[in-house]
Amino acid sequence: MDYKILYQGAFPIVEARLQQGELIKAESNAMVSMSPSIELEGKMEGGFLQGIGRMLAGEKFFFQTLYARKGPGSVLLAASSPGGVQDIELDGSYGLCVQKDGFLAATHGIEVSTQMQNLFKGIFSQEGFFILKVSGRGMVFLSSYGTIHAINLEAGEEILIDNGHLVAWPDYMSYKMEKAASGWISSITSGEGIVCRFRGPGTILIQTRNPKGFGSWIRQFMPPNR
Repeated sequence: MDYKILYQGAFPIVEARLQQGELIKAESNAMVSMSPSIELEGKMEGGFLQGIGRMLAGEKFFFQTLYARKGPGSVLLAASSPGGVQDIELDGSYGLCVQKDGFLAATHGIEVSTQMQNLFKGIFSQEGFFILKVSGRGMVFLSSYGTIHAINLEAGEEILIDNGHLVAWPDYMSYKMEKAASGWISSITSGEGIVCRFRGPGTILIQTRNPKGFGSWIRQFMPPNR
């Protein structure tokens, strides 16, 4: 499969050119256009329980599969929110943990499942008790709110990240949650509250804007309920 990410910035789109017999799967409602030779199917990958797990992780119950069954063709895919799109090639040696709404599409050979977090992370991480797990061999396309920025950590190096800015991180990296400042009052009044402490080695992908922060900003312009 050949592909291009067009119009990088706030409104990118993925153009994938499929040879006959190739397919690409994407989040529900991601297809913008497709050639007549492409067949579109809605699938519940992994069975009912995996579908429920994806819903609990903030994703759709069904995927859409675009299959070049009749001959070669092209498809255009786009995320539902403005922001960046990042392509990542997985070789099977590790997987990715992905925040909700972060998965856009993947080629054949990539499995999308869910992973349960512990009680503390489930309550305070803003991701809930389930996060998306992407593994296998192939190409993955991640979407974000804002531009995607990579933070590369050397072995033993640490960084604190606002959990609302997380997009994805390797599944071999662990993190712990802690208050942003030295005390709880300062953590809350600073607007940060809980942050995630990651330890290298590894590369963490973050988004330059926080969807929750944007929601708080826009609510001030909404008329009050009567």
